[in-house]
Parts: sequence; structure tokens; C-alpha cells
Amino acid sequence: MIFTYQRTVRFADTDAAGVVYFANILSICHEAYEESLWHSGINIKTFFTHPSVAFPIVHANVDFLRPIYCGDKLMISLIPQKISIDKFNITYEITITDVIVAKAITRHVCIDVNSRTKQELPEEIISWLETNRRDAEGAERRKSREEIM
Repeated sequence: MIFTYQRTVRFADTDAAGVVYFANILSICHEAYEESLWHSGINIKTFFTHPSVAFPIVHANVDFLRPIYCGDKLMISLIPQKISIDKFNITYEITITDVIVAKAITRHVCIDVNSRTKQELPEEIISWLETNRRDAEGAERRKSREEIM
């Protein structure tokens, strides 16, 4: 099963026009990322507090397909994918009642915190990536079987 995160849009997430402020959708996606790490058994307190390696976002992209308002119930699906020995992407699909309202992607690079040089992804992240890859592939196979029937 693809990892999903449910989130209600709060007033603080919106701008003067009453829709989600563009940068806040990335913050909401990051919440989903953190939740997926926790769900896979990674202790997020130690992961984000004084780590030896970090995973800064080096690229982010969001496509807004429909407005998102305060009170909307979001479902954020995420699919992380290893792209090299030191980088991974996370693709996010944000839906409201099965309608895609936004898509996002973040690219993360693994670095040594002290030297700020690139490092190979640690085993716990490789395991998280592998688990999510298998889950995403399984969901895609189930979806294609449903479409054939």
C-alpha cells in the first residue's frame, strides 16, 4: 500500500485569498514525509536532532491543479524513490475526495552534517526507500488489475 497521510487544512495554512499559501503545501508534504519515516520505524526525534547525516531538500516543485481551502480534508500519498547512492526523490499526490488537487516533488541529498559533503544514504533510509518502492509497485499492480476487470 502506498503511504498516505491525512491532513485538514487550517486557517494558518491559507493566504489573504483564502486558499493554501503556495509554500505551505510543501510544509504539509514534509509532514507526510516525517510521518512515513515514523511509520517505518525510524525514530524521528533522533533522525532530526543532532544527526551525523542530514537530507536537505535541493529541489522542490509543486503543481496546483485546483484551489485548496481552509477545512479541506487532504489525503497526501507519497512515493519515495532512490535516484543515486546519495539522493532520493519523494513524489506527492494531494487529493480531496479522490480528486487530485496538487502534485509535488522534493529531491533530497544525503550529507555529512559536519563537513557538508555528500554521503551515501544510510541503511535505514535505503530500507525505507525499498519498503515504499515495493508498496508502490504492489499498489500499481493492483490498480492495473482493477482497470483490466
